[in-house]
Amino acid sequence: MKPGKVYLVGAGPGDPGLITVKGRRILEQADVVLYDHLAPHSLLALAPAGAERIYVGKKKCDHAVTQAEIVALLLDRARQGKTVVRLKGGDPFLFGRGGEEVEALAEGGVDFEVVPGVTAPLGLAAYAGVPLTHRDHTSVVTFLTGHDPDRIDWSAVSRAATIVVYMGLSTIAEIAARLIAAGRDPSTPAIAVRWATRADQQSVSAPLAGLPAAVAAAGLKPPATIVIGGVVGLRDKLNWFDRLPLRGERIIVTRAASQSGSLAAALQSLGAEVIEFPAIEIRPAADYAALDAAIANLGGYDWLIFTSVNGVRFFLDRLDRSAADLRALRARICAIGPATRDAVERLHLKCDMVPEEYVAESLLAAFSKYELQGKRVLLPRAAVARDLIPAELTRLGARVDVVEAYRTVRPETVPPLPASASWITFTSSSTARNFVEMAALPSGTRIASIGPVTSATVRALGMEVTAEANPYTTEGLVAAILARHAR
Repeated sequence: MKPGKVYLVGAGPGDPGLITVKGRRILEQADVVLYDHLAPHSLLALAPAGAERIYVGKKKCDHAVTQAEIVALLLDRARQGKTVVRLKGGDPFLFGRGGEEVEALAEGGVDFEVVPGVTAPLGLAAYAGVPLTHRDHTSVVTFLTGHDPDRIDWSAVSRAATIVVYMGLSTIAEIAARLIAAGRDPSTPAIAVRWATRADQQSVSAPLAGLPAAVAAAGLKPPATIVIGGVVGLRDKLNWFDRLPLRGERIIVTRAASQSGSLAAALQSLGAEVIEFPAIEIRPAADYAALDAAIANLGGYDWLIFTSVNGVRFFLDRLDRSAADLRALRARICAIGPATRDAVERLHLKCDMVPEEYVAESLLAAFSKYELQGKRVLLPRAAVARDLIPAELTRLGARVDVVEAYRTVRPETVPPLPASASWITFTSSSTARNFVEMAALPSGTRIASIGPVTSATVRALGMEVTAEANPYTTEGLVAAILARHAR
C-alpha cells in the first residue's frame, strides 16, 4: 500500500479565487477533504467526484468535531494510504491551529506538507482599502487573537502603529477599553470587517472609542477581523471593492452546474453575490443509435448544424468513440452563437455560417441564401427542443436528420435559495420552466432573460422580464443587468 500524506491547505479569506495555484492542484488530487466552516465550500467541487468530504467546522460554541477527533481522522485516513487535504480558512499557521495538527502528524509518523493561504487581514486589506503597512503611516503590524483579552499585554500592543485582531468581535468593547487605558488615542481610526473578500463583505468603521457601539448598531456578527490604526483612514480613497457596479446585488444563476462558471465569474467580478441554483442538468442521450449511425455516414451530409456548445461536445465524444474521425467530415458547418462557434473552432474547424442573431429564426433567414433542395443536413441537439429549424429546412427541400446528442433534465435535488435576491437569470426556456417547478421566486427578485424566446417562456409562466440580453449571449445578459442597474 502506498503511504498516505496530509496536506494542510490554506483556502484563503473567503473569495474562492484566492486559493493558491498549488492548493488548487492538490485539492484536485485529494482522496479525502476535511474542511472548516471558514473555508469557501465551493472549493469542494475541485476535489474528484469520489473523494470523501468531511465537515469539521468550528463556530463559536458550536464545534462539529473536536480538535482531537480531527487529528484522529487525519491520522486514520493517511494510514489508509490516502491523500488527505485539511482545508482551512485563511492560512493554516495564523491562528488556524495548523501548528498543533502538523505536530500531531509528525509525532504519529505521517508525512505532511503545508500550503500557505491568504490570511483574513490580507484579504481585508485588499478588499476594504486598508493597507496594513504604509510608508507615511506605519512599518509595524501586530497580529493578535481577541477571544481571551486577559492573555494579551495591552501596554505593548497599544504602541503598535497597526493592530490586527482576529476573533475579537465579541470582546471588542473590552479590547477598545484596554487599548485606550494603555494609552491609545480614542480617536484612532478602526474598522471591523465580516466575511472579508466575499461578495457579502460587511464593514463598520469608527474611531476606536466608538467602534463597539457602531458594531452593535450595525448588528455585525462573527466571523470578523478588526484593524486599528491610521491606515484605516485611507479607506475612503482606496476602497475599490465597494465601488464595483453590482456591489450589494444578489444574483441567482440557474444554468447547469457544469456551465455556470463563466457567467458566475463575470457577475462576481462586478461585485455581485452569486447564488448558484442549477435548474437544469445536462446528461448523455438515452440512446445513441441514431447519432452513431449518422456519424458512420458522416461523409454523406452537406450541412452540420450545431445549436449549442453541448451539441458540439457530445457529438465529438461519440465521434471519438466511433471508427471515424474529423477527416470524414465534408459538410459545411453552421453554429448558433459565438460560444458554439468557439467550440467548433477549438477543433480547428471553420464555421461557414453564424447567424447574425443567435436564435433559430435568424439561422433560417441565413439559410434562405442557399440552395437546399435535396441537401442532407445533420442536426445533433438536445432530446427536447423546438421543431422550427428542422421543419423549415425540410420545407426548403432539405433532408434533415435530427439526432439526440444529449438530454436536459430537471435536477433531482433542490438547493437552498435566499429569502430575497436582486436578480435571477434564465439562459433558456428550460431553466425557466424547471425553476418554477422547483422553487418560488424570492421576494423582490427581478428577471433577466438571455433572449426573446426565453422571455416569451418566462411571460407564459406568469412572470415579468425586467432585462433582456442583446446580443443573446451570457455577455449580453450581464450587460443588460448592468444597464438596468445603472438606470
